[in-house]
Amino acid sequence: MSIKSKLRAGIGFLFLMALVSSGLADYYLTRLSTDSKVILKDNYRSLIYVKNIGQVLDEPGNNMPNNSKLQIIEDNLTKEQHNITEPGEGGLTDSLRANFEHFKQSANDPIVFVQLKTRMKNIMYGIMQVNMNAIERKNAVAGNTADRAIIIVSFIGSLCFLIAFSFAVNFPSYIANPVRELIAGIREIANKNYNKRIVFQSKDEFGEVAEAFNQMARKLNDYETSNLASILFEKKRIETIINSMHDAIIGLDDKMFIIFANKVACTLIGLPEEKLTAQYAPNVALENDLLRNMLVNDHQKMKIYADERESYFTKEMLEVVNEGAVIGKVIILKNITDFQQLDDAKTSFIATVSHELKTPISSIKMSLKLLEDERVGAVNNEQKQLLQNIDDDARRLLQITGELLDAAQIETGKIQLNFGSTHPKNIVNYAMQAVKSLAEQKEISIVVSCPENLPNVMADLDKTTWVLINLLSNAIKYSPSKSIIELNVSKKGNNALEFSVKDHGQGIDTKYLSRIFERYFKVPGADAEKTGTGLGLAIAKDFIEAQGGAIGVESETGDGSRFYFTLSINNT
Repeated sequence: MSIKSKLRAGIGFLFLMALVSSGLADYYLTRLSTDSKVILKDNYRSLIYVKNIGQVLDEPGNNMPNNSKLQIIEDNLTKEQHNITEPGEGGLTDSLRANFEHFKQSANDPIVFVQLKTRMKNIMYGIMQVNMNAIERKNAVAGNTADRAIIIVSFIGSLCFLIAFSFAVNFPSYIANPVRELIAGIREIANKNYNKRIVFQSKDEFGEVAEAFNQMARKLNDYETSNLASILFEKKRIETIINSMHDAIIGLDDKMFIIFANKVACTLIGLPEEKLTAQYAPNVALENDLLRNMLVNDHQKMKIYADERESYFTKEMLEVVNEGAVIGKVIILKNITDFQQLDDAKTSFIATVSHELKTPISSIKMSLKLLEDERVGAVNNEQKQLLQNIDDDARRLLQITGELLDAAQIETGKIQLNFGSTHPKNIVNYAMQAVKSLAEQKEISIVVSCPENLPNVMADLDKTTWVLINLLSNAIKYSPSKSIIELNVSKKGNNALEFSVKDHGQGIDTKYLSRIFERYFKVPGADAEKTGTGLGLAIAKDFIEAQGGAIGVESETGDGSRFYFTLSINNT
């Protein structure tokens, strides 16, 4: 039976009991009213009639009542004859009628008059006695009826109250208990306890809900079992892949506990896997320098002594993100020892070649100077042009070899910095002297803003001047003729000065700005005659950063470029 049918049956039963109770109450009230009416109608009226006759007969004297009195007796006697309700009352009434008729004719005989009068009173007393007994009897019946009504109505009312009370007490539990059990089951499912089952003995909607819940739990359990097997398979496969990799890989959760470490990582760290996994990484790092450097050091390139030799690794730290939240990290150490060795060989080769090239290039320039001297011999215009071209190429080769040597020094870490306190005006003046002839050739004006009240900076004068010359040379190369270049020196915060060079050339596309300071990078589409080796800005970046400064660029296509770098103020 459904819950709706049960509710209808329960409420219908209560309604029926209330209807029966009210019907019985109405029935017994009607009976009581009827019994009262019968007493009033039959017996009480008979007593009134007899009383009226008795009042006439009881008048003092032995004289015959007058006609009006006799008429009173006649009227009441007639009414009594029409109100016969009790056994024996009719005979007494007929006897009273007969004696009354003789009473009316006994006016001349006083003895008979008195006898008849006495006899009539006795008969009236009998009638009164019959009706009084009937009143007592009917009153007892009415009382019994009232008592029975009270008992029955009280019983039915109490029964209705008990049923209603039981319904009010038990029905909420009948609804709430299954709902509470269902909520507890849902919470168990939410906690991934898919073995939870709900059992309801009833065959109503709750039974259907329990069956649907159990079916859902079985499906989820089957899915979890199959999904867990799939996850375990994928986990094993990933572990196999990770362990077969030649790179060191360490996985951390969001609380910095080590989840996994492949064989290469364990070998490098010098600890077995069982002493790494499930351990708090910072605690392990307290006694392991390599792991501490991996967690704390931000340098991407690391030098590690492994396999009885120095090895080079690059560190990558990848964040594991789920629904926008970081749930872990993966640290990857890539072994770049072979590439580092090749790079070192390349750097050594470039340095050697560049150094060896400087001598013949210098000899070529010396020879050109001799050929330009008229004492050696006269040359025609075409020969002069050829000599000029050779001089330009030699100058370019000398610049390239110089940049290659600087790059090699930086890569090998052999860069020498000669720090000193100097006014920014000195750097600006040296750079302006160096690019003066180049700017004059294109009729470019360089507007300098370098206030005298600026503080001194701590810098390597030669290398900082070289950087500023490089920026100015680039600005001149990429600026149109007869344009203006702005060279500004200003305070940047409380502890640094900013040198900036702003040109009004074609600018640099924003997608290339992030790579502009990379080695050998050249902006695609740039004029080949204007581009150099692609090392100038990279060397400038290394020079400035080696002095604790920063270098950057701002540019938009068609609006020129602004290169800037900062140096620390000398506070001593």
